[in-house]
Amino acid sequence: MSLKAPPRRHLWIWFLWLALFYGTWAWLVFGRGYWTEALAHWPMALSMAFGSYIAGSTPMGGGTVGFPILVLLFELPATLGRDFSFAVQSIGMTSASIFILARRQPLAWAMLKGAMLGTLFGLPAGIFLVAPHVPELWIKLVFAVVWASFGLLHLYRIREIAGHSGMTDFDERWDFRVGVVIGVLAAASVAAVTGVGIDMVLYAALVLLCRADLKIAIPTSVVIMAFTSVLGIGIKLAFTGVQPGVFGNWLAAAPVVALGAPLGALVVGLIGRRPTLVFVAILCVGQFVWTCHNQWSAMGWTGLAVALAGVALFLHGFERLRRWGAVLAGDAETRQARGDAHADVSLPAPMAAPEPERRGSA
Repeated sequence: MSLKAPPRRHLWIWFLWLALFYGTWAWLVFGRGYWTEALAHWPMALSMAFGSYIAGSTPMGGGTVGFPILVLLFELPATLGRDFSFAVQSIGMTSASIFILARRQPLAWAMLKGAMLGTLFGLPAGIFLVAPHVPELWIKLVFAVVWASFGLLHLYRIREIAGHSGMTDFDERWDFRVGVVIGVLAAASVAAVTGVGIDMVLYAALVLLCRADLKIAIPTSVVIMAFTSVLGIGIKLAFTGVQPGVFGNWLAAAPVVALGAPLGALVVGLIGRRPTLVFVAILCVGQFVWTCHNQWSAMGWTGLAVALAGVALFLHGFERLRRWGAVLAGDAETRQARGDAHADVSLPAPMAAPEPERRGSA
């Protein structure tokens, strides 16, 4: 029996952050006269009350709710939804991350550090070189496809994903390299185009490849999304500018998400993550149907076929990642079932990992 004392928490850091944020927000709204603009965007504040809970309790950022609300319900440009996702998550996910770090929750540090480094290079490249060339319709479809595939993954794998304990412990240098690859590719593509998504990619790698406990994988995904969002909105403000309407929606939603995301991280511990993940997975599939219906005149049968093919491709990738994780974890049953397919999913020589062990979640 281990008598090791639990890590000391430092929640005063989070309370200090809240005081600084709300002080700044109050100065903007009351001192600079932006109260009318904030009040005019109250529907977004109401929407993000739910979105921020999702952000803190699942591997899906607040933009998961904010993007479709702005783009599909309010029929605003997809570029506005992308910029708003960066802006609102820079508060909500940052607040949740500070809360997570102050509570000393376990994180997959090696992979997280690698993903942060990769994001430093991938996100600017994506914002400057990729995102400007993606049409409005395809921004919506990329969002719809990624989230639908993620939702379907959880609907048919939730028991397995929720059943992991600790995580498969490879060499930390290997974890770091995997994180770098994830950071570069996910930031340059999904995050730069939609404003969200890198958290879900890192989470998928953790639960499918490393078989990480949700108590490790979800907080890690929250931290990488906070880092990406702050970097993304910083690049936007410094170089490209943000879409008109972002500031007003941010004024209304920011004070809600600053508390909502950490609250989600806390409350989910009482009701469990599995019911929340299943509910959000259904929403992810629902928004795909909503997007296809909303954009039918522009996409037609050809666009639908491409979107469905994209979902299938992502699901195939998830399954390959899961099989790879099974091999690396030394799952004897999976090895026997694979038979001659071992060579197809083995690690390439440069990425070869040592014999894995299980790392505890505490």
